[in-house]
This record gives sequence, C-alpha cells and structure tokens, in this order.
Amino acid sequence: MFHEVVDDRGSGPDVDADEPAAAELLAAFETLVTEAASGVDGDRLVGEVGLTEADASAVRDGDVAALSLADAAAVLAAAEPGRDTDAMVAEVRDHLLMGMATAVLDVDAIAARIDADLTGQEVQQALEGRTRLTLGQLAEILAVIERRKP
Repeated sequence: MFHEVVDDRGSGPDVDADEPAAAELLAAFETLVTEAASGVDGDRLVGEVGLTEADASAVRDGDVAALSLADAAAVLAAAEPGRDTDAMVAEVRDHLLMGMATAVLDVDAIAARIDADLTGQEVQQALEGRTRLTLGQLAEILAVIERRKP
C-alpha cells in the first residue's frame, strides 16, 4: 500500500534509491489513489466511501495531498473488494513506527525535518491515529524515516 511505494519507485537518473523525496512519494500516492478512484463510481466515492464532493473531485483530478490516510485507504478498499480500510491504515502506521525505531528517530526529530507545520506532539498524534494524517504529511514523514534507515 502507501508504504510500499518506497520499494516500487524504480530506478533511473532522477531516482536515488537511498533518498526518497516527499514529492516523489506523494506523486506515487496520487497515482495509486487516482487509479483506484477511476474504477469506482463517483456516487459511490461520496455515498459508500464517505468522501465529500470536493474530495471526490480532487481525487479524480489527482490532487490527493490534503486527503486523509483513512479516506485514501477507503478509496483503495472500494476499488478492490475484500480489502479492509482499517487494516490498511494500521499497516501503514505500524510501518512508520517500526521505521522510526529502526532509524532511531523520535517525533520531535521528524517534526524538525518536515515542511508540514506540525509539532512533535502533532506528529505523534497523527501517527497514532488521534488526529488526521494527510497523504502530504505521510509523504514527508515517510521520506524522513526512509532517508534515516540504515
């Protein structure tokens, strides 16, 4: 899912496998969610998935930076019956927390290295699911973690 895009980024002159950029990760998230949304009826995105009309339109247009991780996972689940939204979100959170442990990073160190205007406490709340984590924030946090992993 979202954390798996780090391994699927490929290679080439503009890709440094050891240095994932937040913008590159966000572009991969956009592709993932937009392709999934294209296979789901617009009414279903609003009614069943629970997106607002504005979010459903943004997702179809490839603008997912402000979309929450939970909403993005719901779009993926709608496109692939049998996938569990809560399980996907939990898997991403587990990956982030394990990555932080491997990279020896705490939430304050992450907050200091991302462009998102979040404090260490807000990063922690987002990682724990107590506050909204957008795909833009996820891309920034994931990029910091992946750059620091041994």
